[in-house]
Amino acid sequence: MLSGYTQEGNYGLEAIWAFMEMVRKGMKLDHVSFTSVVSACGQERKLELGRQIHTLTVKKGYVMNVSVCNVLISMYSKCELVKDATLVFESMIDRNVISWTTMLSINGENAMSLFNEMRLDGVYPNHVTFVGLIHAITTKNLVEEGRMVHGFCLKSSFLSELNVANSFITMYAKFQSMNDSKNIFEELKYRVIVSWNALISGYAQNGLGQEALQRFLSAIMESVPNQFTFGSLLSAIGAAEDISLKHGQRCHSYLTKLGLNTDPIVSGALLDMYAKRGSISESLSVFGEISERSQVAWTAIISAHARHGDYESVMSLFEEMARRGVRPDTITFLSVLTACGRKGMVDMGRQVFDSMVKEHLIEPSAEHYSCMVDLLGRAGRLNEAEEFVGHIPGGPGLSVLQSLLGSCRIHGNVEMGKRVANALMKMEPQESGSYVLISNLYAEKGDWEKVAKIRRGMRDKGVRKEVGFSWVDVGDASGSLYLHGFSSDDKSHPQFEDIYRMAEYMGSEMKFWRETQKQRGESS
Repeated sequence: MLSGYTQEGNYGLEAIWAFMEMVRKGMKLDHVSFTSVVSACGQERKLELGRQIHTLTVKKGYVMNVSVCNVLISMYSKCELVKDATLVFESMIDRNVISWTTMLSINGENAMSLFNEMRLDGVYPNHVTFVGLIHAITTKNLVEEGRMVHGFCLKSSFLSELNVANSFITMYAKFQSMNDSKNIFEELKYRVIVSWNALISGYAQNGLGQEALQRFLSAIMESVPNQFTFGSLLSAIGAAEDISLKHGQRCHSYLTKLGLNTDPIVSGALLDMYAKRGSISESLSVFGEISERSQVAWTAIISAHARHGDYESVMSLFEEMARRGVRPDTITFLSVLTACGRKGMVDMGRQVFDSMVKEHLIEPSAEHYSCMVDLLGRAGRLNEAEEFVGHIPGGPGLSVLQSLLGSCRIHGNVEMGKRVANALMKMEPQESGSYVLISNLYAEKGDWEKVAKIRRGMRDKGVRKEVGFSWVDVGDASGSLYLHGFSSDDKSHPQFEDIYRMAEYMGSEMKFWRETQKQRGESS
């Protein structure tokens, strides 16, 4: 019965209760009893009870049993106590493939050395070993080691195991090597939705939205998509400016038919997609349909309002989130600070920043520091902003200094701007944004000689300004798959002459409308 509870997976507390009853009644305990209850402690994260049972295994003489030791290692690893897990592992006289697999899966930096020790110990790995090893390598971003394991799996035919291949697809995606992910995927003899999900998620994570969408359209021809498929696709659409929002809306309709629209993963991804694409009304509609609102949902709706500069709604939602007992994360605070900056609420911004650090114990990122500098800079408090920058642990990063330089440009502070620009150019001599900002500062002061000097310096150093792109949905009858991208003075479109004529006409109409409104205002 005790073993049955544990094997079921969802009855950890019942297994613990059954073990306690056995102890209370003086029943004989064996290695199966200990294996089951320690496993249950791991499932339920009952660390203190697990430690007590560990002590009991020593008293009862089962501490050297391989199965008992394996679940002890697993329990400590689930409770994120790698040192304790290592102590149990090192005390073992006999170790089997489960012992080694569990250890190397939680020991990212030492995973390869453990794998080599395992083979020297005469223990042959199985497919679960490789899944754990690849996960550990991926987590620690060990690219060279990942390729070595890939080579080993090719030679030993483990790559034919579907879960091993899927792990490699995910690994290479994390290493930003989507060609390798794609090659492994295309060599699969058969593809299940997990394989498609790994590839689609990889494209989404690497900012390749069009590829993610194309793979999704192929996936639904072969498999039934699940919540993870839609989560990755919606993430890709939300981040991709060159994909029409219509595809997100079609995806929304499709997953509603499948009954997945209320799934926490999907609803959070939907909300985030609409928020990122600027559709507040659809974001609010999705948010209203979520019965149990997670941290992700609250953060997404707050971020949506922050992007639109709606300070009042941001603060109202932030306060409601706190009342509901949902803890904000780094992204939540970033959105609230952004809203404070756009509204010019300096004191509130400082209060929120202090709360994040002191009450929620969240370490500020470069984005948080940049937000605070922007907040002070927008309000014209440049000296405070510069002082704040000087107190950043480890020194300011690129985004922080660029934010301060941008504020110097807005308020025409040339002296501070020169200091900040010099620091930026030393930090990133090939970053064009810094040169453009200081050049614009001099241009607004009418110092064209300095502007020309900066431009010459950029040419001499080979620094090139990146071309900015805008996107427009052409909206054909069938629904455009992608948006049309264009830049300043772009002549790539076959109808560019007609487009420029229409743009000039619309500009003229807008100017006429403004003048008309101005005259009406003066006459009244």
